[in-house]
Amino acid sequence: MNMKGLFFAVRFFLLPIAFCFILLLQSCENPVLIKHRLAKHNPPAAIQPVKVAPVLRNSLCIAAVGDIMLGTSYPDSTTLPPDSAIHSFKAVKPELKDADVIFGNLEGSLLDTGDPAHYKLHQKSKAFLFRMPVKYASILKDAGFNVLSLANNHISDFDVKGRKSTTKTLDSLGINYAGLQVKPSTVFELNGVKYGFCSFAPNANTVSILDLKGAARIISELKQRCDVVIVSFHGGGEGVDYEHVPCEMETYINEKRGDVHAFAHNAIDAGADLIFGNGPHVNRAMELYNNRLIAYSLGNFCTYRCVSVAGICGLAPMLKVYVNKKGEFLSGRILSFRQAHDKGLVRDTLNRAAIKIRTLTESDFPGSGLTISDEGEIAATVTGNALAQESLAKER
Repeated sequence: MNMKGLFFAVRFFLLPIAFCFILLLQSCENPVLIKHRLAKHNPPAAIQPVKVAPVLRNSLCIAAVGDIMLGTSYPDSTTLPPDSAIHSFKAVKPELKDADVIFGNLEGSLLDTGDPAHYKLHQKSKAFLFRMPVKYASILKDAGFNVLSLANNHISDFDVKGRKSTTKTLDSLGINYAGLQVKPSTVFELNGVKYGFCSFAPNANTVSILDLKGAARIISELKQRCDVVIVSFHGGGEGVDYEHVPCEMETYINEKRGDVHAFAHNAIDAGADLIFGNGPHVNRAMELYNNRLIAYSLGNFCTYRCVSVAGICGLAPMLKVYVNKKGEFLSGRILSFRQAHDKGLVRDTLNRAAIKIRTLTESDFPGSGLTISDEGEIAATVTGNALAQESLAKER
């Protein structure tokens, strides 16, 4: 073979080898670099933010408790809790986590300094004037309370200054409230459900529980705007002699305290869906009326000192009610706690609050339309359901 033939033979042999070697090098290239190079020529489309619609549920959970007074700085700091009220709701927080609305009656003002209202000066010698430090409001917020009633006989203990400080503080924390003549009602929305709330009492500067027509107007207007209307009242006599609902006008210390039975039925007829009573400092019966739940008194719940928690006054129920988006009663549960001045709130494994409310319900309203178990489970009876359906059919 001459030199020219050898050259072509070598080239014919080496070219395939060189081509394979180049392919091998390309296959070993860093995949990150390849991705980067491709990205330069094919940039990804811009990611659009996803709008999450509010969660809509048929079953709503409303938790309600009675009187809340976390200690008073009047007449001095000896009537304030040693832990600055930080652990006031420790025992109940786990039970509040699944509630949409958490309600309580705030007995007293949120105010750091100030003199009592002039018409209450005769009480100076007693620690019955409730002035909670402003910072205590954050404890309520942390526990989950988002609705409070200010309609009671202690909101004006420190007159205009106390009321203004209270409303300003609650506004700053986003806690809804009502019951004052300057704020008879409120509307708020949670998870796509619109709630209306109003509150009534027989006391000065509050919306009157004695004016049934006026109450009906407020409630009716709320129902036209809202899915669920919650009503609170402060009424009836006070103490162990006032456990029962008399279904007539009650008086206490020469003061008309309202006919709470007539008020509650009037409120539901006007459009109320849930009614939570307070004021007697003891528990009272429950009733189902037009498939709406009425709790006539939830008693004391978290009242540090100054309020008696002896005997039945120490029974502290938490009511959890489940309703649909129309406010109609589905089910409920009474969680029993006890309150003691040395221990605060503790869970009561004997379920005494639930059993007490059941006993009172069976006594005062034998046709209440409700059954309450030893464990506090609340259900509508067959009769109650039939009456509710009949009432609803008439309304439609």
